[in-house]
Amino acid sequence: MTSLFRQMAAVISMTIGGLPSRFWGSVTTILSIALVVATLLAFLAMSNGFTKTVAGTGSDDIAMILGTGSEAELNSTMSSEAVRLLEEAPGIARDAAGRPITSPELYVVVGANRRAGGGEANVSLRGVTSRAPDLRTGFRLSSGRMFEPGTNEMIVGAGVVREFRGFDLDTELQLGGSAWKVVGIFEVPGTVFDSELWADLPVVQSLFNRGPTVQALRARLESTAALAEIQSFVDSEPRLQVDVKTEKEHFASEAQSLQYLVYFGWALSITLGFGALAGALNTMYAAVEARSKELATLRAIGFGGLPAFAGAITESIVLALAGGLVGAGGAYLLFNGLTASTLGGGFTQVVFDFNIGPQQVLAGVQLALLLGLLGGIFPALRAARTPLLKLGAD
Repeated sequence: MTSLFRQMAAVISMTIGGLPSRFWGSVTTILSIALVVATLLAFLAMSNGFTKTVAGTGSDDIAMILGTGSEAELNSTMSSEAVRLLEEAPGIARDAAGRPITSPELYVVVGANRRAGGGEANVSLRGVTSRAPDLRTGFRLSSGRMFEPGTNEMIVGAGVVREFRGFDLDTELQLGGSAWKVVGIFEVPGTVFDSELWADLPVVQSLFNRGPTVQALRARLESTAALAEIQSFVDSEPRLQVDVKTEKEHFASEAQSLQYLVYFGWALSITLGFGALAGALNTMYAAVEARSKELATLRAIGFGGLPAFAGAITESIVLALAGGLVGAGGAYLLFNGLTASTLGGGFTQVVFDFNIGPQQVLAGVQLALLLGLLGGIFPALRAARTPLLKLGAD
């Protein structure tokens, strides 16, 4: 057994040491696998970044109340009477003056032009009151000031400013047939709120013909257990047709909307993987043929088929690992931290950063190793099984 292991170690060492002599074939295999891994990581980075932004939005101590059956704010409706009733519900925290800490909000869709390429997209204009910042952990005005109630002023999320034209500080623009002025830039880092425009609730209701209705009510809870108290209140009040959940639960469900990109990324990567696999097979078969005399010599001096198999499969896996690392490194340099936007749950753009973490890199390297194993196993079997006389004749 010791002799077998020594033979395997010797053949593996010779195989790895001989890679420079097969330079161009090795480079082709590495680059083809790197392309597959980079493609996969691009999609995983997009999905991971979007999921972190959406699922990371919201809090367990804030209730998100929408109209019954509404999975998104866009198709929710709530009357001013319902808001007044809900603000009297037990379990809602109150400030020092005894007023409920709530934020009734209206959500409308407006158009915007991307900075890159100038394409059109939808962004969220949210009608809010002065209470809205109190229900967003980490909210801060990075420049400018808060809008004045009763005016056509707005504050703009930092993500909108990065991704779209015409929303810089002190800019005047047309939205919904009315003139607006940007008076402040705000940040709620790592959340979808960075992708929104905020303006005074009554002004938005009036200019967009929404009457006295809103679409959502956010309420700070006295405790995480207080959600059940609000639900019991809603169940006992027939005038209320609303659904109650935590804000974190609401956004976690929206994060699933980009899951299809993960599936598409894997499907595309596997398709490209077949091409990389063909390249790996060609490289490894050529390597076995090129080393036929060397293998014949080894067999003649007493080496068995298993060491030959181990040498060939190791070469394939080493090339695949190199391709996986090159692809992961390239994807990290190209995509990690890249700002992009895609449709969120309200059919408006959510600005987010691509994110490549250890889990995504591991998935890419695992795919590379699988391609290396599949690409090397048949040439390795050929190296191990080819009759000695044939090897000697080659």
